[in-house]
Amino acid sequence: MDAWLHLLKVHAQEVLNFNYMSDEEKQLETVVETAVAEANAVVTASPTDTTPADVEIMVRGSLPADDSRGPGGGGGQRFGGGRGGHGGRGGGGGGGRGRRDDRPREREDKEFNQVTLDLARVTRVTKGGKRMRFRATVIVGDGKGRVGFATSKGVDVQASVMKAANKAKKHLITIPFANETIPHAVRAKAGAGDVMIMPAPKGSGIIAGGPVRVLLQLAGVPNASSKIMGSKNKINNVRAAVNALKMLKPARVRAVKEKEVVTEPVVE
Repeated sequence: MDAWLHLLKVHAQEVLNFNYMSDEEKQLETVVETAVAEANAVVTASPTDTTPADVEIMVRGSLPADDSRGPGGGGGQRFGGGRGGHGGRGGGGGGGRGRRDDRPREREDKEFNQVTLDLARVTRVTKGGKRMRFRATVIVGDGKGRVGFATSKGVDVQASVMKAANKAKKHLITIPFANETIPHAVRAKAGAGDVMIMPAPKGSGIIAGGPVRVLLQLAGVPNASSKIMGSKNKINNVRAAVNALKMLKPARVRAVKEKEVVTEPVVE
């Protein structure tokens, strides 16, 4: 007898644990009380002929029916939704509002890596007072020769970084490689920034500092060396470095013509 009552309490508590609206909650409590009373009556009348499966079917069958449940549901509105097999919203195989799917999902690999090069708080003096914004400079690259950078402002840090990253992805440049380095030396200016980038032998890595190093790493350049000749301003230097990389031209493959060797017989 105690086992039957315990089973009924477990089912009733399982039903009441779901998040229902107030009207549905009252209706469900009434139905569960009615089901428990009917089950107690059956158990008392013939305790030996009743099985736990019969009590479970009785309790579940007494719950309110829902037109949206699938065939063979019997679980009522939202009862067992998402658990599969008991109906609920969305069909008999499981409802729309049930337990979330806890299966592991594969994370999508990001195509671009991004680095926030500079982040500053800037203000603009207006008639009504000072307006504060955040300025972010972001460099993005895929490590396969494509890289870009952009500067953008926003009301908060996250907004400014996101805007700069999206803008940088729209202004990508492609860097040609030759023998695991850049084809030739380049030098460019931007404002007071003056940057020179030169090829390096295999195994040298990136010999650079400041924003130029970050730019070359995100671009995926295996070996290169650089020198900052002008200002130390990060934005001007990265802009000068991008201008220099735009000047790179693919290495030309020279066709070597084989000379025809004509052998003549030696006349004595």
